[in-house]
Amino acid sequence: MSTTNTRLRVAIIGAGPAGLSAAINFQDLPFVDLQVYEQASVLREIGTGLNLQPNTWRMLDYMGVSDNIKPDDIFRAADGHAVQHRNGKTGELVESIGQGDTHPNHLHARCFRSVLQRSLLANVKVPIRLNSRLVRITSNPTTTPSNSNPLTLHFQNGHTTEVDLVIGADGVRSIVRSFAFPEYKLMYSGKTSYRGLIPSEKLLAIPGFPDAVTFWHGPKDWVYTCNLRHGLLELTCMAEVPNDGDKVSWGEMATEEEFRRPWKDFGPMVQEILSHATDIQRFALFAGARLENIVAGGSVALIGDASHPLSGAFGAGAAFAFEDSFVLSRAVTWAHERKHNIARGLDLYDRVRSPHYAAMYDILAGFGRSDAELDALGLGFEEGVAHSIRNKWNESFGWLYGYDVQQVWEKAVKEEDERLRGVEAHL
Repeated sequence: MSTTNTRLRVAIIGAGPAGLSAAINFQDLPFVDLQVYEQASVLREIGTGLNLQPNTWRMLDYMGVSDNIKPDDIFRAADGHAVQHRNGKTGELVESIGQGDTHPNHLHARCFRSVLQRSLLANVKVPIRLNSRLVRITSNPTTTPSNSNPLTLHFQNGHTTEVDLVIGADGVRSIVRSFAFPEYKLMYSGKTSYRGLIPSEKLLAIPGFPDAVTFWHGPKDWVYTCNLRHGLLELTCMAEVPNDGDKVSWGEMATEEEFRRPWKDFGPMVQEILSHATDIQRFALFAGARLENIVAGGSVALIGDASHPLSGAFGAGAAFAFEDSFVLSRAVTWAHERKHNIARGLDLYDRVRSPHYAAMYDILAGFGRSDAELDALGLGFEEGVAHSIRNKWNESFGWLYGYDVQQVWEKAVKEEDERLRGVEAHL
């Protein structure tokens, strides 16, 4: 279907950061009829904190959202560094990552997830249909011209709607992805995260406790602390936990004994930090292999965690989702303006974003090799920490956070236009 003469019917599934950013990017396109669906009955952001990296800020600027985030709602370390890496036994500072010539407005920050959600929601103009759990998608190949691939969305509440493009912004366990790629499977990664909040006064009163974004490392497991302002400091701990039963990715209360066990070899500072933790929830982390494509059938596009289920491996999931939304909206606009069908726009989106995720999975493969080497060497605690920080926590993938998707898009569309002109010249 040409996107020139008929308004493009677009449905966004999910109203987390990915879905809200997609709504902002699509809502003002004059050729689009937009619908946003969310399965929750109340739109609220769960969890503790998230990172605002330079590339996150760049996208927030583009969406006009940056000004909605107030200085009092974010934490930036006084030393201007993005993150500290410390030995979890000795407390020694092993590495502190600076931020070079990063623009002051784009310096790394940490905030409650709810801060980001409220800021995005303030710029969403279209209604969000709550209580709308997507349960099934069916194809309707004969209801419109043959070069269109309309889909009917079926919701648990009985609502149905036909759309030309469905955007899967529905997270790691994406229903949209399961329709587009029914053979795709998630697996327990072998790692479990424990998360909670601690009154900041308790930890800031500990002599020597750094008021910074801090990882306390073991050879493989780590403890993470960061001030989130508003009197609360977040605690996130990551440990290898055997798959000794059914694992679930949503929060379950952890017992104190279970929670403390993985960090028994860590030093006094970490033990005191953990002693203040209450109401800790555990989240088994699930992930999947890289998708070869993040579009399907000329009518499905995946964004955010639906397109790359990595369980927060790089701490920049919001930025990646925003980049997806930006490129997808620009690719759809490009197809409309050049009188191409929607499938060609989705193909261009895929060719811009899939290589980016391939590079990220390559980084993770390197992490796996480092862990295997660590096991083979049989290093002690401190030698293991040095090995892991050297091989997994260096600045070799810092390019992810400085990535300028707008420049990448401009280059890609220029090359595609030139390619198509060459094809037309030979016809």
